[in-house]
Amino acid sequence: MTTDRLTATQFKQLLADRILVLDGAMGTMIQNFQLQEADYRGTEFADWPSDLKGNNDLLVITKPEIILSIHRQYLAAGADIIETNSFNATTIAMADYDMSHLAARINREAARLARQACDEFTAQDPAKPRFVAGVLGPTNRTASISPDVNDPGYRNVSFDQLVDAYSEATHALVEGGADLIMLETIFDTLNAKAAAFAVLKVFDELGFKLPVMISGTITDASGRTLSGQTTEAFYHSLAHVEPVSFGLNCALGPDLLRPYVEIMAGIAECATSVHPNAGLPNEFGEYDLGAAEMAAEIKDWATHDFINIVGGCCGTTPEHIRVIADVVAGLPPRQPKPVSHSFNLAGLEAFSLEW
Repeated sequence: MTTDRLTATQFKQLLADRILVLDGAMGTMIQNFQLQEADYRGTEFADWPSDLKGNNDLLVITKPEIILSIHRQYLAAGADIIETNSFNATTIAMADYDMSHLAARINREAARLARQACDEFTAQDPAKPRFVAGVLGPTNRTASISPDVNDPGYRNVSFDQLVDAYSEATHALVEGGADLIMLETIFDTLNAKAAAFAVLKVFDELGFKLPVMISGTITDASGRTLSGQTTEAFYHSLAHVEPVSFGLNCALGPDLLRPYVEIMAGIAECATSVHPNAGLPNEFGEYDLGAAEMAAEIKDWATHDFINIVGGCCGTTPEHIRVIADVVAGLPPRQPKPVSHSFNLAGLEAFSLEW
């Protein structure tokens, strides 16, 4: 665990200097190893009563060498920021595997592995420091939508339960050495509010703050999150957290995501981040958008002053990140919008009152 903590001010200075590169997909890379049930179990969980195949976060315990090698590949490709392999590592999501009690350990180990990889590459080139983004995923439950179409008022998770789960995960990510905390793939803003509340509460308990990144997901061509918000409404709902970056990831390829990236770039009073999928999945669930084609789309974003941080989500590989890093190198980063004095409200739509 590092002793010198990255501050928002320090990170904002880096963002003002150049476009930073985020890593790419973890799940896509894990699939290449064709792991079987025994690989996920290892020796410690050989007799676990439920199936564990597909529990990718558990691999930080049972196959740490694989996760570390993936981090190293993305760093070698030019990534400045490495995401921890902790997307589902909350007590809520881990309940699917009867492993809620392991959530803190998984987050801690995920951060430790990413920290090890980043420190190795920073030591090789101190002029290009690498950073660990401790990832808090959306969980597999929604606080604002009923899972039962016959009972619209029913909820299978409460705000307080989410806060407790995210608080535990955040503590563990910080203990493991995270430089930043990233709330990503947000499809329900109420879940994200619980995560943000938990993160800020943990910072108060620790007596210091880490920079926070927020990234939502537009689920389809409607341009809205799953819980129904437009890009503007989503931004205004969480702007009070004062993140170092606000952005979008997953769900869509760069071509379909472009209009919403442009909207975010036009309103965000902080840095913007984007890590899109490698196109839409084909009929086999695979992603066909090549590195060069994806990089061309992202270069367009950079030349139009849309982005400060860019990487890849589902279907992307170190080759995607290498080419993306090449095309944004030397291009100026977007300048955040000046702080406005408008009165902003957000339900499903945004409302701004200027005076």
